[in-house]
Amino acid sequence: MPEINPDIEQSWKERLMSEFSSPYFSALKQFLVEEKRQYTIFPPGKLIFNAFNLTPFDHVKVVLLGQDPYHNVGQAHGLCFSVPDGMPHPKSLINILKELHDDTGAGIPKNGNLTYWAKQGVLLLNATLSVRAHQAGSHQNKGWENFTDAVIRCISENKSHVVFMLWGKYAQAKETLIDQKKHCILKAVHPSPLSASRGFFGCKHFSQANAYLVQAGIAPIDWSLT
Repeated sequence: MPEINPDIEQSWKERLMSEFSSPYFSALKQFLVEEKRQYTIFPPGKLIFNAFNLTPFDHVKVVLLGQDPYHNVGQAHGLCFSVPDGMPHPKSLINILKELHDDTGAGIPKNGNLTYWAKQGVLLLNATLSVRAHQAGSHQNKGWENFTDAVIRCISENKSHVVFMLWGKYAQAKETLIDQKKHCILKAVHPSPLSASRGFFGCKHFSQANAYLVQAGIAPIDWSLT
């Protein structure tokens, strides 16, 4: 199938093959074919699995869970909360970078591209991996959530000492997929302007994640983007 054939990093392909061959994924692919005929879809097909291609399974140290890709032109590139170089910072990302600065002292970067995190082992996973242009939530409940839930379960069952950052009620609903005895779960309200001041600011998740990783004998994340 054009552009949605799972051209995904090999370690993920091996672990998720049963998902790719499942009836729900076939239906999802057909839905995306029809959508592409009629609408613009974000991110571009080659970037739908960008989070997986930048963060192989064996490299995952942290999972940061978002909901939908950004739905305006040029914003989405397959990494939750991230935008490509040169794009203005969306409001939630502004708040994430403010908390990062307050927590760790890291400078506020000019670019909102979080690829550097992904390459260190931060899986920047949206629950839904595509969206119709300018229509938030338009690809929800079409099958992507089945797939990304399977990803979370796969990490939980086959790895240890992974930090899961769950921001907002939507992300926190995924907590039931995670073995809390093996992993660290950090919860806070969503970093959107509507809620960030009610508990996202001051959550110190970046320093907490690194403290947990170090205690487990795992190299911490360099969160600095400047």
